[in-house]
Amino acid sequence: MDTSSRPELKIFSGSAHRDLAQKIADYIGIPLGDASVKAFPDGETSVRINENIRGRDVFIVQPTCPPVNHNLMELLVLVDAARRASAARITAVMPFFGYARQDRKDRPRVPITAKLVANLITAAGVNRVLTVDLHAQQIQGFFDIPVDHLYALPVFLRHLRTRDMSPLAVVAPDVGGIKVADSYAKALHTRLATVAKKRMSDTEVDSSYLIGDVEGCNVLLVDDLTTTAGTITSAARICKEHGAGSVSAAVTHAVLTDMAVERLRDSEIGELITTNSIPTSKAQLADCRMTVLCIAALLGEGIKRIHGDESVSGLFNVDAVI
Repeated sequence: MDTSSRPELKIFSGSAHRDLAQKIADYIGIPLGDASVKAFPDGETSVRINENIRGRDVFIVQPTCPPVNHNLMELLVLVDAARRASAARITAVMPFFGYARQDRKDRPRVPITAKLVANLITAAGVNRVLTVDLHAQQIQGFFDIPVDHLYALPVFLRHLRTRDMSPLAVVAPDVGGIKVADSYAKALHTRLATVAKKRMSDTEVDSSYLIGDVEGCNVLLVDDLTTTAGTITSAARICKEHGAGSVSAAVTHAVLTDMAVERLRDSEIGELITTNSIPTSKAQLADCRMTVLCIAALLGEGIKRIHGDESVSGLFNVDAVI
């Protein structure tokens, strides 16, 4: 497709994950945009875009990972700077969308914070959102602007297919994850099981029983997000109790607290496979036995297709070349 008449593509990064933004720019073959992002002495965010973006197609890479409020505010300020600099279109590239678990009123007098965040992003001047593996897919409907929701499944499959894990069983660590786990099981041509859990508190989970057979199988636990690691470590334990061999976990967003690191270190999970949707420390890599897969090509391809007004649905294919 001829893109000579299209606005010039520009990619900028906040401070949340500059390394991923640089990898995306390298994949596309353009330099990362020049922007100064820092904080004033009182903690306020200071942003300046140091190049002309009038009439440009601007993509701002900023996962809203911890510190969530700071990174979200930084994204909003960057968007406002780009809007006031007369960018033709602004796309927020959010590999990880914070506040995604607060997507409904499950108790009296609580907010739907995911909707509030969607409103803030739209009000700031974002024209489009590009994200990966939302914790709750209905969040797409919280926005009054287009949302391109990519899946990390092809990235994980390319890695998993290079390994001999047979006999393999894919396990959803809770009932809500069955649909995603079923996609993995079908793509890997293997059996599916799930763990039924009961949440005791924000940090404690009781995995009650296993639905399916994992005896004699190597288990792959599949989830989109882990923060305290209570769900996946509890699921790993119950799989082991039912005769599973090795246990690995594939989690798109490993937003690991200190509690999660401790739990994973002492758990039955031999390897945690995740993506670089958020930064990972060297200590986490070692303590949690992590393998980090790069999603820069996935996001880069999404950006190229959005910029070229092409469909991104081809990236949903489990055999997508990225």
